[in-house]
Amino acid sequence: MKKFLPLFAFLLVSGWSTAHAVDWNWKGDVRYRYESKIKTDADNSRDRHRLRVRLGVYPWITEELSAGVQLSTAGSGDPVSRNQTLGDGFTAKDINLNEAFIDYHPMFLDGDVDFILGKRAVKSTLIRVNDLVWDSDLTLEGVTAQFGKNGSKQASGVNAVAGYYFIDELSKSEEDPFFWAAQLAYTGQAGDLGFMLGAGYYDYVNIVDMPDSVLGDWSDGEGFWGNSHNGVYDYDYNILELFANVGGKFDGGLPWKVYGQYAMNVADGVDDDDKGYLVGVKIGNAKKVGQWALDANYSYLEKDAVIGAYTDSDRWGGGTDGQGFEVAGSYHLVQNMTLGLKYLGHEIGIDSDKSLHVLQADMVVKF
Repeated sequence: MKKFLPLFAFLLVSGWSTAHAVDWNWKGDVRYRYESKIKTDADNSRDRHRLRVRLGVYPWITEELSAGVQLSTAGSGDPVSRNQTLGDGFTAKDINLNEAFIDYHPMFLDGDVDFILGKRAVKSTLIRVNDLVWDSDLTLEGVTAQFGKNGSKQASGVNAVAGYYFIDELSKSEEDPFFWAAQLAYTGQAGDLGFMLGAGYYDYVNIVDMPDSVLGDWSDGEGFWGNSHNGVYDYDYNILELFANVGGKFDGGLPWKVYGQYAMNVADGVDDDDKGYLVGVKIGNAKKVGQWALDANYSYLEKDAVIGAYTDSDRWGGGTDGQGFEVAGSYHLVQNMTLGLKYLGHEIGIDSDKSLHVLQADMVVKF
């Protein structure tokens, strides 16, 4: 934590001294979670109390230039969790750099195209409907070009994203693992209904025939997160994703949305266990005090449909090879604070007799 204090002190001083030139946007949130997990083959449940903290600044520097820096709890050392489990004798908890990026949107392109360099949240980097392919806590590192996308939202009309992302740098090899991404979508309106539909393609390079450590030091010895392997990755991963959502409002003004994703690994040699899908519905919106929201979805993900390390970390314990449903509700209790409750019931392994049941109770404060 100490090593980041000078950085934040500098940002504060810079913000005060150049307030006339820079629009500083501070954002943060603290989430307290109680989580209970039980497997069918376990004698008792695992109960944990966990924290997630994020604090960032996102300055709008000029009409052509913005940036972002965010610190967060370190989680368990993997890329898809920022939760810090309480315990370990009251020791201090780690804080790490979660985002650091530059966003250049030149006016000779009318500011419609963003060139982003650095580390940024996946929902602000790529077009993301839900977590079948990408966990919500993932922050990608690389270079991105965007058209018709503003943060986590898409503008009306055509939306396009292209990016190149570095997975790891290998000092003893020239075959560094990386992937490139291309997405094309359309966001529009049909009468009272709003919709978005699109497709994405994610091509991983230098993954096949590599050990689990190819994804970074954090993954060394952690296994392959459901993907097929024989001590090394059996297959290449070239993932085609189709995604869509449609929504509107009931007569009383209550919003609703139906959403879906389909993913398939189209790499050569992958003939089986290469597909996955997620379908869900959301009713309500808990943005203001007194408002509520309900969300339910069903997911099915075969072993080699996606890279298991980067999909949602809560379903069937994380990774691929599972199916099941989740139901969540949230309520905006007081200004800036929401309460949430989620239940996840999934099979660990498709057509398996093993299952995992998870209950999560959250309190989230945003500032």
